[in-house]
Amino acid sequence: MIRHRGKALIIGLGLAVLFAAAAAAPQAKWKGTVIKDGDVTVIKNPKEPLTKTPVIEFKEDLSLGGPDAQGDQAFDMVRSFVVDDAGTIYVLEQRAAHVKVFDASGKYLRTISRKGQGPGELEYPMTLSLNRATGELAVQQQTRGIVFFKTDGTFLRQLSLKGILAGRARLDSRGQIYVIDIIMDAENSRYATKKLAPDGSVLATISETPTPTGPGNTTLAFIPVAYFLLDRDDRFIYGYPQTYEIQIYGPAEAKVVRKITREYDPVAVTEEDKAERKKDVPPGYNRVLEFPKHHPAFTRFFLSDLGHLFVQTYEKADGGKLIHDVFDAESRFFGRIPLRPSGVEILKGKYYALEEDEDGYQYVKRYAVTWKVQ
Repeated sequence: MIRHRGKALIIGLGLAVLFAAAAAAPQAKWKGTVIKDGDVTVIKNPKEPLTKTPVIEFKEDLSLGGPDAQGDQAFDMVRSFVVDDAGTIYVLEQRAAHVKVFDASGKYLRTISRKGQGPGELEYPMTLSLNRATGELAVQQQTRGIVFFKTDGTFLRQLSLKGILAGRARLDSRGQIYVIDIIMDAENSRYATKKLAPDGSVLATISETPTPTGPGNTTLAFIPVAYFLLDRDDRFIYGYPQTYEIQIYGPAEAKVVRKITREYDPVAVTEEDKAERKKDVPPGYNRVLEFPKHHPAFTRFFLSDLGHLFVQTYEKADGGKLIHDVFDAESRFFGRIPLRPSGVEILKGKYYALEEDEDGYQYVKRYAVTWKVQ
């Protein structure tokens, strides 16, 4: 018995040495470059990530919605949702035109607003934003500006966007508003990303991108569409996926301070992709869809509170998941992970996502996060 224990001890010490050596082994060297272009830092990432091992694991610990949900737990066309620092979840339902509130355990708490055109009512809401500094919720509507509420549901005010047809809006901690303005022009239709003062006046036009149209009776599918987010430091993060480049603007000015690029192989548009897109065509639609050879470089992205950037690509994995490129706080491409669309954020060790099953039922999901590589 003593002899066996001695062998076990020797084996245990040997394994400990091996584990310690593995832990001390240097990570693979990042093969990108960092250059300065005037006041802009450009991070050029290679095609391959720093590591091919799983960089993060998720374990589901909360699911709201779905086909079995009843009453206030059921959803009606969720447009977006936000989470506060206490883990309270605010869900914007477009068709019902209200915001449902759930605590961190998933318990329904209250409904904010309702459909209508009166003070504090909503009509065709598009995006929901949370000003963490003031504790205000802001609901952006496509044609009626932005409505502000306290998180307890109290209506505060309504702001007209003065002719801006906003397809997306976000607020920073100072009350400044970033929008994508949809400009319909017979000769120059375009999306204009703008920074607005708290009163709705335009402070700056950050970028303009075309809304390509096909010739005659043709509609172009899978066109690149600009996307943006604000991080917790009020930095504006923007990407127009005609190329794989994401720009980070400083919080004080509408000025680029960092660019993130990555070498990549364009993802081909398949016959399956075309068939799926054609399913979305409404009855009676009399225009012809024209498809490109390749998808845009990416579709959207989300952030973690540790500074990671997750970029959703068009590369498909099993089970309806899409490959996400993961960049660290220094903007280095260090891993990839398949996820269901669409991630919202990682906050305090929890990943939040708006997901949809094959039957079109929506879910607000939360997952516990375990980082394998940081």
